[in-house]
Amino acid sequence: MKKSLMLAGVLAILSAGTAARADDDDCYVPMSKWQPMEAVRSMAEAQGWKVRRIKIDDGCYEIKGYDASGREIEVKLDPATLAVVEMEYEDDDDDYKYRRNGAGMPPAAPANPPENGLFAPGAKPKVIIE
Repeated sequence: MKKSLMLAGVLAILSAGTAARADDDDCYVPMSKWQPMEAVRSMAEAQGWKVRRIKIDDGCYEIKGYDASGREIEVKLDPATLAVVEMEYEDDDDDYKYRRNGAGMPPAAPANPPENGLFAPGAKPKVIIE
C-alpha cells in the first residue's frame, strides 16, 4: 500500500512538471544556440521599435519599449530564431496579447474612413434631430 501511494505521489510530481513546461510563452533553447543580445536590439530597431530594456524571462528574450507608433509594448522572443513568442500592447484601457499559438492576432492597420464626407479632415459633424 505504501509503495502504491509513493508511486502515485512521484507520478503526480512528474506530471505536474511536464504540465508546467507546456506553457506557450516559455522558451527551451540551449544557451549555445542563443543569438547575441545585440542581434535582438538590431531586430527590434529594424521593426521600428524603440528599446527601453532587454532582459531574459522564462528562457526567452523580453523587450520592453515602444512600437513605431509610440505604443508601449512588451515582446518575448525565441532566443535562437528571434521569432515573436508573445507580444503585449499596453494601452490605457486594455492589454492586447498576441501569442505564437494563434491566440489573438496583431492589430490590423487602421481602416480608411468611408468616403461619404462624414469623416473628412476639418469637417464639423452634422446632427439631425427629428
